[in-house]
Amino acid sequence: MATFAKPENALKRAEELITVGQKQEALQALHDLITSRRYRAWQKTLERIMFKYVELCVDMRRGRFAKDGLIQYRIVCQQVNINSLEEVIKHFMHLATERAELARNQAQALEEALDVEDLEADKRPEDLMLSYVSGEKGKDRSDRELVTPWFKFLWETYRTVLEILRNNSRLEALYAMTAHRAFQFCKQYKRTTEFRRLCEIIRNHLANLNKYRDQRDRPDLSLPESLQLYLDTRFEQLKVATELSLWQEAFRSIEDIYGLMCMVKKTPKASLMGVYYGKLTEIFWMSSNHLYHAYAWLKLFSLQKGFNKNLSQKDLQLIASSVVLAALSVPPYDQSYGASHLELENEKERSLRVANLIGFEVEPKAENRVALSRSSLLSELVSKGVMSCVTQEVKDLYHLLENEFLPLDLALKVQPILNKISKLGGKLSSVSSVPEVQLCQYVPALEKLATLRLLQQVSQVYQTIQIDNISKMIPFFDFTAIEKISVDAVRRNFLAIKVDHMKGAVFFGKQSIEAEGLRDHLSLFAESLSKARTMIYPPAKKAAKLGDALSNLAEIVEKEHKRLLARKSIIEKRKEEQERLLLEMERVEESKRRELQKMTEDAEQKRIAAEYEQRRSQRILKEIEDRELEEAQAMLQEAEKRSKRKKKPILEGEKMTKQVIMELALNEQLRERQEREKKLQKYAKTMDHLERAKREEAAPLIEAAYNQRLAEEAALHEREQQQEVELSRQRHAGDLEEKKRLGRMLENKRILQERVVSSREAEFSRLKQERRERISQIIQSRKQEREARRKMLFFLRTEEERQKRLQEEEEARKREEAERRKKEEAERQAKLDEIAEKQRLRMIELEEKERREKEEGLRKPAVLPRPAEPPALGRPTELGGAAPVPAAAAAAPAAPAAGKYVPRHLRGNVDAAGQAPPPETDRWGGTGSKPDDRPSWRDERKPTSFGSSGSRTSWSSSRR
Repeated sequence: MATFAKPENALKRAEELITVGQKQEALQALHDLITSRRYRAWQKTLERIMFKYVELCVDMRRGRFAKDGLIQYRIVCQQVNINSLEEVIKHFMHLATERAELARNQAQALEEALDVEDLEADKRPEDLMLSYVSGEKGKDRSDRELVTPWFKFLWETYRTVLEILRNNSRLEALYAMTAHRAFQFCKQYKRTTEFRRLCEIIRNHLANLNKYRDQRDRPDLSLPESLQLYLDTRFEQLKVATELSLWQEAFRSIEDIYGLMCMVKKTPKASLMGVYYGKLTEIFWMSSNHLYHAYAWLKLFSLQKGFNKNLSQKDLQLIASSVVLAALSVPPYDQSYGASHLELENEKERSLRVANLIGFEVEPKAENRVALSRSSLLSELVSKGVMSCVTQEVKDLYHLLENEFLPLDLALKVQPILNKISKLGGKLSSVSSVPEVQLCQYVPALEKLATLRLLQQVSQVYQTIQIDNISKMIPFFDFTAIEKISVDAVRRNFLAIKVDHMKGAVFFGKQSIEAEGLRDHLSLFAESLSKARTMIYPPAKKAAKLGDALSNLAEIVEKEHKRLLARKSIIEKRKEEQERLLLEMERVEESKRRELQKMTEDAEQKRIAAEYEQRRSQRILKEIEDRELEEAQAMLQEAEKRSKRKKKPILEGEKMTKQVIMELALNEQLRERQEREKKLQKYAKTMDHLERAKREEAAPLIEAAYNQRLAEEAALHEREQQQEVELSRQRHAGDLEEKKRLGRMLENKRILQERVVSSREAEFSRLKQERRERISQIIQSRKQEREARRKMLFFLRTEEERQKRLQEEEEARKREEAERRKKEEAERQAKLDEIAEKQRLRMIELEEKERREKEEGLRKPAVLPRPAEPPALGRPTELGGAAPVPAAAAAAPAAPAAGKYVPRHLRGNVDAAGQAPPPETDRWGGTGSKPDDRPSWRDERKPTSFGSSGSRTSWSSSRR
């Protein structure tokens, strides 16, 4: 891997390699630079490098390199300059699209070109042999060789870009644009398989977005902009799916839209909902679900009528007619009749699911779910006023099929109406959500409905009818089609028909053992016998009160109720505990899986890093050895060139190292230096003698030349001096004449100068005075502004301090009041707890005393106190004893001594004769007081609470 000091050097190196045709090396160099950790800070040069990098990837169709580079560049740009990544991705997609279009145009041009040498021959022998061997045509081969690779690369480009931009809130618009372009690619070139994969990719991206909610830069679907982008993508997916006739994928797109809106608990705009229901009508019609198709049309009509105010009356009439005809096209019998229990459950679940899709309830509730049916649909048509908007032909058809009873000529009257309806329809205006309405598509279903109605009405009038007469009565079909329709109706329990081809007749009514009257005769007979027995032997009356038979039934019921409540709470707790344990186990397993995955990834990264470092160190050592060997060889060759002596040759098998070669070279250099020094010494002596001889000969010649030069320069100086003097005289004379000529204008010049100077002095004085005045005004205004600003700041600061002081005082007051209230509440609660504890102990004592008295009364016979007068004989009771007479009862003071506790508030309730009232009989059979008559500690809390409220009120008033 080559290392560069600056990214610019890598770009220059790549351009040089591209110039010489080495694109692979250039791509590798840029890839190493982009993936290097050394250049993780974004700069403009990296953007230029990425543009060159994606161009190379497109030229060489290297999708894997492009994906790696874009992922690394996303890491660099994510927090610094995300727009740079957007520009690079747009450039990448533009290049890929452009090259794919270019390849397609080349293939078309190649197919259309006239490349035939012999015009009389159909094909060349080579073409015939190639077509026979490969089984392909010329266009297929050209597409496979030219177009297919580039289309594969373009598809890979879209997938790469979607994978890079997924779950990134800063690039949502680019993600949506890429998805739209990918949809258009699949639509333009009819790529159904790629479209399914694309829908699955987008679906998985949304699922991962909901699964991992703690990601950074995660799109927020609660924002209107993000939600609108996701909705536009799903609706574009729905439109392309319907145009490609991928109805299953279109239905999944409908579910995606519904799931997305349920996720954010919002409903789309009316325009989008119009598209939603328009596509639903197409999907249900293609799947032959006429009931759901009609419901979708009804929702679309309600939406268009309520929100689309620009819709013309003609368009609204066509849509309403489509709604009614779609409702009439629904078969009048139950499609699920005779199905198994599992099929019925599946059908119920599917109908509820489709009902949610049609109703578009973002928060569906179980109690609001209503099963979809033909009868409810027709009633909704009448209640919502759809019949008032349809054409007259549709009204007549509805009246004939649903209200009239014409067993003989129903089909004959329906046929001309259907002929008129088949001609209705056409394109709607641009404001409508549905581009076109064709009513002729409902004619076959309406003919089938008319056939069923006629057979149903005929079966109510006739028992037998000839086949020829039925064929004449139904002009739509021949009898074979009528028979198929009848068999289906019989299978769905809508008709009871038997066809006898030998007699040429049709018999109506059930004639088998499965008829209603024969099938249920035993159960009806049993019901009649049961009624007769009830009339002869009426059931005995039940006891008036169950407590008379079972005295302790209430206690048993109470215990059983408490046991069931306890069991229910235990079951709920066990369920919650089990769910918690399951969630905990899932969380632990998920954490273990993540840790194991992280450890595996870390180990793999460490292994890759270690291998990379090892290869890098080996490569560096090898490069160092190679460089040293090259330097040694260069030194050896240079030494051989400098040396003229013949050296000892080096054997090829001998291993030469840099150290050995350097030693040889140093020895050779030392020897050569010594030889050069000896030569220089010898040459210096020779030159010394020669130089001395030359100087001795040149000394007189130099002296003569010097004297001659002095004489020539003296003559030249004298001549130039004379010329300069003459020129000075001439120049002086000319200057005197010029002075004389200009001396006449001296006075005018002085006057003009004075005038200009005086005017400029006056202007300067005026400007100086204006500037001084302006500066004084500015100073005064600024001084006033500063004074006002200081006053305003002082006022604001004072007001803020006052508000802050008031707020602190208010907070301190509230804090003191809260502490006081808490203290009072604690004191009051302590008093209440003390009173409750005393009351509880008192009740326990009373209950214990009552229980002991009951036990003593059961063990011993009751001993009545001796009255003042002899008691009268009483009537016998159910237990065999004599009941005391109230008139002979004991006196009031002796009544409490009978062993029964009387509360304080009942002790004074004695009659005027001084006798206590008779004790009441409770529901347990005793004569004690009711539990509700016992004093309650709650009655004693009221004065305390009133007292505390009063003290709080008085404190608040004193505080104010």
